[in-house]
Amino acid sequence: MRKILHADCDCFYAAVEMRDNPALREIPLAIGGSAEGRGVIATCNYPARRYGIHSAMPTARALRLCPHLTLLPGDFERYREASRRIQAIFHELTPLVEPLSLDEAFLDVTAVTRFSGSATWMARWLKEECQRRVGITVSVGAAPSKFLAKIASDWEKPDGLTVIAPDRVGAFLEKLPVTKLHGVGPATAKRLKALDIDTCHDLQHLPQERLIQEFGKFGHRLFELARGIDNRPVRMERERKSVSVETTFATDLPGLPDCHGELASLFDRLESRLARHGHPPLAGLFVKVRFDDFSLTTMEGRGSRLCSRTFSALMAQAWARKKRPVRLLGVGVRLVPEDARRQLTLPL
Repeated sequence: MRKILHADCDCFYAAVEMRDNPALREIPLAIGGSAEGRGVIATCNYPARRYGIHSAMPTARALRLCPHLTLLPGDFERYREASRRIQAIFHELTPLVEPLSLDEAFLDVTAVTRFSGSATWMARWLKEECQRRVGITVSVGAAPSKFLAKIASDWEKPDGLTVIAPDRVGAFLEKLPVTKLHGVGPATAKRLKALDIDTCHDLQHLPQERLIQEFGKFGHRLFELARGIDNRPVRMERERKSVSVETTFATDLPGLPDCHGELASLFDRLESRLARHGHPPLAGLFVKVRFDDFSLTTMEGRGSRLCSRTFSALMAQAWARKKRPVRLLGVGVRLVPEDARRQLTLPL
């Protein structure tokens, strides 16, 4: 039986700002781009969340919800430094750390003998050390799998500590809403609701064959998650699956010719980013378009090399889905999985 921790810093960017300026702690605070520049909120503190503000919200809307919101631009060098110090604390506990972003990580503590092998005590130590040394509050979940540990870390935020012991997994899942399952978005939740499925307990009564019939491959994953089955190991290095760049425009692009006019700049930025990653082998290309009504569409195509004509064709297909002004454009590539790369380099 594995012991997995998921550690997640509470409102991380805002937490760094509040740590360095205590006057910001009790007022609504957000980190993001300006409303004039069509910015979005990267994160916000809990006083701001009481007004309905959340990450990825347009800054203009956030300011309408809370006119006295304090808005700061991100200082990512400071955030990266805080992240390095927090990650160092994680590695003091175990070398098996899988960073997910600057502010969260999975830790496999199965073989750790400190703290009498208690995952609960380890989680408490992590929280105390991150607060004492870095001044950042961390919520931690402990469970026998990554899936459950991630749910647990979010259970009592902020400053939470939730432990799902092996003998509590069944009871915990009985009441767990299916909307908490990874991959269940609004559309899937609506389809599950139509089948009278609200909790994992309800989901457990649906045969795997029926789930696969309804949801394809994801049906098998739903079958497993409803039973707490998640055998994914903690990986010390996460595999990068894609590389992309995007731009949000200060003024909407009115039509397709204007979108094509922005492609050259995006193409150059993507080429530079791939060079920094050592020109990994490509499995496909894609274009992302967000329209002025905030709807988002992505168009994908095959391709083993960067090709401006392919991006142009994908752009035209994506824009044709709505034929509306565009506020954001992105281009990117899907990468060949590492296992496949290794097979390509095996000697004959």
